[in-house]
Amino acid sequence: MPISTTSKPNGTGFKRIFRAYINAVSGLKACWKNESAFRQEVMLFLILYPFVFLFNVTSVEKALLFFSLTLVVIVEHINSAIESAIDRIGLEHNELSGRAKDMGTAAVMMTIFMMIGVWLCVLLN
Repeated sequence: MPISTTSKPNGTGFKRIFRAYINAVSGLKACWKNESAFRQEVMLFLILYPFVFLFNVTSVEKALLFFSLTLVVIVEHINSAIESAIDRIGLEHNELSGRAKDMGTAAVMMTIFMMIGVWLCVLLN
């Protein structure tokens, strides 16, 4: 197979990494500006995060507490991306679009339940 000689739109090497960073920051800003659920989850993260270091638990348990909080924010980003893409396609009611949005929301809910379960397991141990 011949190697493509066309340049990549985002560059290569450090330039690509830098542009990916800029795009990621843009995504964080867009989510903060447009998604109230994301803002609420970030506030929850900021409130609970210091407690990770205050509890007398093992390093693995601290990692689990931190990971479970972070995962909620990550899944909310994915859900928001799904919703934005669906809304870009069209705002009229569509069964498949509604299903995709509901599944994204369900993923966030399940992640929140998992986070609560992790915190309860660690703290009630």
